[in-house]
Amino acid sequence: MEMRILGVPVTILTIWSISLSSGFITWIAVRLPLEGEVAAPGAPWPLPQQWNTSSRQMTIDPAFNFVFASNLTDCDVLDGAFERYGRWIQLDSAARPHDNLTRVERIDVRVANAAGCTAFPSIDNDESYSLTITGSSTAVLNSPTVWGALRGLETFSQLIYLSDDKKYLINFTSIVDFPRFSYRGLMIDTARHYYPLNTIIRILDAMSWDKLNVLRWHIVDDQSFPYESTTYPNLSFHGAYSAYHVYSQENVTRVIAEARLRGIRVIPEFDAPGHTWSWGKAFPVLLTPCWGNGTQGGPHVPNYPKHGPQEILNPILESTYAFMEGLYEEIVQKFPDDYVHLGMEEVYYACWESNPNISQWMAANNLTHIKQVEAYYIMRLFNITSRLQRPIKRIIWQEPVDNNLAVPKVDTLVEMWKDVTNGASANTTWQEYTLATAQKGYNMILSAPWYLNFISYGQDWKNYYQVEPTNFTANVTLQALLKGGEACVWSEYIDSSNFLSVVWPRASAVAERLWSSRAVTDVNTAQYRLDQQRCRMIRRGVPAKPILNGYCGDYEWDVRPE
Repeated sequence: MEMRILGVPVTILTIWSISLSSGFITWIAVRLPLEGEVAAPGAPWPLPQQWNTSSRQMTIDPAFNFVFASNLTDCDVLDGAFERYGRWIQLDSAARPHDNLTRVERIDVRVANAAGCTAFPSIDNDESYSLTITGSSTAVLNSPTVWGALRGLETFSQLIYLSDDKKYLINFTSIVDFPRFSYRGLMIDTARHYYPLNTIIRILDAMSWDKLNVLRWHIVDDQSFPYESTTYPNLSFHGAYSAYHVYSQENVTRVIAEARLRGIRVIPEFDAPGHTWSWGKAFPVLLTPCWGNGTQGGPHVPNYPKHGPQEILNPILESTYAFMEGLYEEIVQKFPDDYVHLGMEEVYYACWESNPNISQWMAANNLTHIKQVEAYYIMRLFNITSRLQRPIKRIIWQEPVDNNLAVPKVDTLVEMWKDVTNGASANTTWQEYTLATAQKGYNMILSAPWYLNFISYGQDWKNYYQVEPTNFTANVTLQALLKGGEACVWSEYIDSSNFLSVVWPRASAVAERLWSSRAVTDVNTAQYRLDQQRCRMIRRGVPAKPILNGYCGDYEWDVRPE
């Protein structure tokens, strides 16, 4: 059997007894046999950097005789993980340990630095770990941090599988693992459709199983403003779909807390100056009045489809920036991450250009192009976010950089989202956009090839899996500017009824690309491990959709005992 050790193919002689209880996929037609190497049962996802395994087996009794232990005490991150994984490794109520094999009776989690027990995860966290299961009754998990320990516990849980006669098995294993990229995100959009709190927590669970570490929360947009602001409570009172469709301060605190316990950062996005129609329901003065037919056709006259009656924050009023400073002071006190996403994409100029007051302001300030108005807004908002009581680092969408505006490079990540495949570009690829941004010296994250709200029939996960994020240049210095990426899920046609099955296991393909070695590229072999991961999700309560014909043992989704 061939495993990849630090990206180098290594042959390991093993004799596997394939357990159909781990999941099974089969061909579309008999004349089209599946390619790739069938994964051993208990194959981890994402693939570790080093994975040494053998056919030698042990057993485990997770229901009655297994202990999670750590050298740390009073650590809520590990305590929460032990409770969750104590449930998740119980694969079947009828399963039992094997009578004739040595039992793994405990896992010792040894963490060198306890700081994470009282802190939030950050982009600089060390998520590395090592895991050994080598015949002793004790499995050993070592990590510099609690965040790496979480990743190792997930891998440990995936190594456990059932024989066809429902006996718990785990193979002798030695793993050394760490992520390729530090930023591995999933963006959710709760403005177009509201996701209940329970759905968001299930999303966090599924993210942790894939070792994703950033929940990018696109929390408000044109359609609704569901965030309950303490500074401006009328924003949600008037801007949410209803009083029910609101994230209270307690809800937001719960999401951040649950994410932390899973080693996941929460980065909010309050997109502006565009995408702010819902803001204007409470504060009409924030939005720019549009003129529909020159100075005789306004204000507040639409010119469809160029602009509505009012759109986009008004960049020439001091009251706009006073409002933004008040809002961002609240945001940075509520959300503990170092980064906040400022938006700044799709600033359609038509409304600004139609407004004679903006034209007069431009003339008075010696501005000759509407892009300079956008640059002025960017400068003002960056200055605001730099002088807050807790200054923040920023993520922005790529348009200001595309437009060659003066965007500070320090403490800024540029999200590359435009590509021909997602309709954001007519003929420029994400690779061309990313190279141009890298040549300007910006740090970046990539989302363009991973828009999971675009759905197609068949195995589209392979398209996401086969993306190489650094395939925009051969220059390693420029490649190093890419800090990771995220899968985006815009919610025009997605809500809590279908989010989990639309996103998973397709998000798993993105997760492995961002975690595993660049050399891990065999999509045909990956499909067998991905099927196991999908079946794990089914077993753990997430309705991940099938990747091909087949079944998940005797625990299909929504099957109940008679």
